[in-house]
Amino acid sequence: MESGNQTVISEFLLLGFPIEPDQQELFYALFLILYLTTVLGNLLIITLIGLDSRLHTPMYFFLSNLSFSDLCFSSVTIPKLLQNMQSQVASIPYASCLAQMFFFLLFADLESFLLVTMAYDRFVAICYPLHYTSIMSPKLCHLMVALSWVLTTVISLLHTLLMARLSFCADNVIPHFFCDMSALLKLACSDIQINEMVIFILGGLVIIVPFLLIFSSYAKIVSAILKVPSARGIRKAFSTCGSHLSVVSLFYGTIMGLYLCPSANSSTVKETVMAVMYTVVTPMLNPFIYSLRNQDMKGAVGRIFSK
Repeated sequence: MESGNQTVISEFLLLGFPIEPDQQELFYALFLILYLTTVLGNLLIITLIGLDSRLHTPMYFFLSNLSFSDLCFSSVTIPKLLQNMQSQVASIPYASCLAQMFFFLLFADLESFLLVTMAYDRFVAICYPLHYTSIMSPKLCHLMVALSWVLTTVISLLHTLLMARLSFCADNVIPHFFCDMSALLKLACSDIQINEMVIFILGGLVIIVPFLLIFSSYAKIVSAILKVPSARGIRKAFSTCGSHLSVVSLFYGTIMGLYLCPSANSSTVKETVMAVMYTVVTPMLNPFIYSLRNQDMKGAVGRIFSK
């Protein structure tokens, strides 16, 4: 069915990476190793937290949810990427493309909100240690995680429904390795002003507001530490916050570098590389960051394997 120069698109073609044919197998093996490492690392954290009763605290409750989000986040894009790297035609059906976009937005936004809850947890633990147990009650922790899921589901569904109403031209080639929302909008023949407005408004809610909340939480944490300057207190604060700060820097640093600091030539290669950083590398590094910098996680590994 056609209308003017518009047509019904049944599938999209994902260009993926500009890789030479003789390097295809090497990159396939690399991404397969990265994905398996991500899956095993995050599953290990979820398992350790579930089995070790000493880790049944708000901090590790949020961490297990973050690991689950990372696991799903990478699973949205990498398996399809690996499949396309082994096929002659890297295509994805229209409905599957929208579904991939929905789940990509869902778990990316969920990670952003979970990082905020973890920052608040560290803020309460350091600034109000005597009231920590009463403030960070199980009810509040579950409510914060549930609210994060509800907000991200609504936001992702809204973006997906707005995308589904658009008409697409005959050009169905996406210069990316997954169905990125901005790449799809460039292919649309319909008016995308509403989509862009919603992206601008909700983008602030999902990226800018969480980042500012995290920044303000750690500003108060640093202020509280400086009021009682002791080497032991500083070491304890940085041991509990160092892992979280590393993850925050990785996640928001790559996203802001991609969307808030575009280069002059705005090359597709740069966008693809930056996307790999926060869709592939960051979910893989998170388990290592938390396990290497966290004594509780190391202790849990020893206790589980000693049994």
